[in-house]
Amino acid sequence: MSETKQKPVAFVTGGSRGIGFGCASQLAKLGFNVAINGMRDESALSEPIEALKALGADVLYCQGDIGSADARAAMLAKIKDHFGKLNVLVNNAGVAPKERKDILEASEESFDYVVGTNVKGPYFLSQAAANWMIKQKTADIDNGFYAIINVGSISATVVSVNRGEYCVSKAGIAMMSQLFAARLGEYGIPVYEIRPGVIMTDMTSGVTGKYDALIEDGLCVTKRWGFPDDIGKAVGSLATGDFPYSTGQVIMVDGGLTMPRL
Repeated sequence: MSETKQKPVAFVTGGSRGIGFGCASQLAKLGFNVAINGMRDESALSEPIEALKALGADVLYCQGDIGSADARAAMLAKIKDHFGKLNVLVNNAGVAPKERKDILEASEESFDYVVGTNVKGPYFLSQAAANWMIKQKTADIDNGFYAIINVGSISATVVSVNRGEYCVSKAGIAMMSQLFAARLGEYGIPVYEIRPGVIMTDMTSGVTGKYDALIEDGLCVTKRWGFPDDIGKAVGSLATGDFPYSTGQVIMVDGGLTMPRL
């Protein structure tokens, strides 16, 4: 068997930029081959794909909307055809409301858009990936460690009334993580949730000034922005099996933002 075939395989949704790219990069450094998902055409992604390949990974791009059942099935079929296996699913892809609106004014369309991508997509992608992982584990094939890692947000518990649909979606990810952890325990497949704090990405670029001031004023114990690499390092430890007895747990990567202080 070739070295490429022996390597573990991770699928990172939203893996072409931001937190997802930070996760995919760390996994590539740790010896994973990676499939990454995004909405953009592959021709626009030569830079991140080549960067991951330079880290030693075989890289597969899976274009599509994780909110679509057909797209999810096509992506997993593409991974199966190319790699033949899947060890780790990182549910990272997510969207913010197109417009931040007070919950007394926000539209049903915005709710459906955010929750469809941020909760329904990961929920049913996890269902399909978990069933595939179970088949691999029960087929007497030693493909190594398996796990599902969900990238949530401090917004699962920290209220923002001008983007309620986003907060609801991240609270949904929190419960989803516990549900799949409970269900997959008998198969030895741990499920984790990572909750990032204020991370410097495209999604936060429009509120940089706001958070610069808040961080300077003591918003976080660690007095800086978080970066995609901060999340990637946490994902790497979980994906390589460093915490096999911690299924269902939440890993906070927020610089101490949510720690109660007087």
